[in-house]
Amino acid sequence: MIVANPAVSPVTGWPVGFWAAELTHPWVEFVKAGYSIELASPAGGKTAVDSYSDPRDASGYSKFDIISLGVLTMPMMAAMLETTKRVADVNLSDYDAIFVCGGQSPMVTMIDDAALHAFVARAYEAGKVVALVCHGTCVLLKVRTSDGRLLVEGKTWTGFANSEERFAEQAVGGKIQPFWIETEAKKMAGTNFITHNAFEEFAVRDGRLITGQQQNSGAAAARLVIEALGK
Repeated sequence: MIVANPAVSPVTGWPVGFWAAELTHPWVEFVKAGYSIELASPAGGKTAVDSYSDPRDASGYSKFDIISLGVLTMPMMAAMLETTKRVADVNLSDYDAIFVCGGQSPMVTMIDDAALHAFVARAYEAGKVVALVCHGTCVLLKVRTSDGRLLVEGKTWTGFANSEERFAEQAVGGKIQPFWIETEAKKMAGTNFITHNAFEEFAVRDGRLITGQQQNSGAAAARLVIEALGK
């Protein structure tokens, strides 16, 4: 599972990271299915959750996310989030699937990370199951396979919807993201970007490519990964 490194949003000035539920809820599904999981991040080392996604945050925004509360307070998980492996050091032959988590940081740190894009492409071309959720799907706007084609060419996929971006901006009273994934995806020829109702669970499988719409779709995306792996 790949989580974003901490950054500062150039739009809001907020510290940004990965969204907790997009790691924790899929994590539980994978553990229940008997898989072992390792964490990586583009730069390696310490990571941080988006504050509003942390059930312990003073905002109380995610206070009822008891799955995230439980997983984040596990000593094992706390240690892993402090010492993630660099994506560049990941040996793809050791893994059956990769799962890119979203959050606010990916829109800043992953969108132009050519090394990460190449890694995702290599994973797909190596026959791995490739899953991405929420704002982590932004990389699919740019990931190209070795023949120069966009990975999503001819494929159906999803990601954070304009309706959800609009809701978030109205909630905070201003612009949050530097761009909207759905808007950019709809500009791309030869691909089929679809969305469901705002903030409802929705995940899509197109062969070995699996995508989830937002933070409430991580577990559904994980179940599709498990299905694709035949377990």
